[in-house]
Amino acid sequence: MSQAASAVVPTLAAARAVDLSKIYGTGETRVVALDSVSVEFGRGRFTAIMGPSGSGKSTLMHCMAGLDSVSSGSARIGETELSALGDKRLTHLRRDKVGFVFQAFNLLPTLTAYENITLPMDIAGRKPDKPWLEQVIQTVGLSGRLTHRPSELSGGQQQRVAVARALAAKPDIIFADEPTGNLDSRSGVEVLGFLRESVRELGQTVVMVTHDPVAASYADRVVFLADGRIVDELHEPTADGVLDRMRRFDTAARTS
Repeated sequence: MSQAASAVVPTLAAARAVDLSKIYGTGETRVVALDSVSVEFGRGRFTAIMGPSGSGKSTLMHCMAGLDSVSSGSARIGETELSALGDKRLTHLRRDKVGFVFQAFNLLPTLTAYENITLPMDIAGRKPDKPWLEQVIQTVGLSGRLTHRPSELSGGQQQRVAVARALAAKPDIIFADEPTGNLDSRSGVEVLGFLRESVRELGQTVVMVTHDPVAASYADRVVFLADGRIVDELHEPTADGVLDRMRRFDTAARTS
């Protein structure tokens, strides 16, 4: 499938890349992590990014989130070109426009669940939108755990706190990098359900990197990478459908 065929109207894109390349090293150590990637992530949609190890999926997320620079091409959050921003403005954009959920929960052990959720806004000197914050807390099922510290919460509950923290500031887009990687299957299903519900009930935009076909099946769309390029995509995925696509890529790689 051509990358152009999957393009959406720019005003509907929460983030997009155009001919984005990321190259590490030079000469014999030169590695092309991303090779002229063009992709858009629509507002109010849940997109999963998949690919074999070394395919560039995490690199794409880091470049799109402003966590890593690009070698060439364009990466935008809304209509803001990330490469045009200095360090201070980029920090402010990540703080105000982007939410992050990582495999490590990154919670402060001395703070309660509620304090961890509101911490980014506290650091920015912003007061939370109380009705929105209450809706987020209710959506992720943390109403009875707000005074607990991380050590008093299960792994799934800790990751729900991380999801609520990402949602609380009303970001334009949330990037999640293997958010269920440190969770058991039951807790993982809970967190994936909350991410999907944040899209459907709260209108959030989520882009998730994962290697798990079951996790990807919670998304509205799966984008597949191989060797730094987008090679396919799947809409309304099922776990079996995702697994079948991944098997095809593995077979093609072995026979090429």
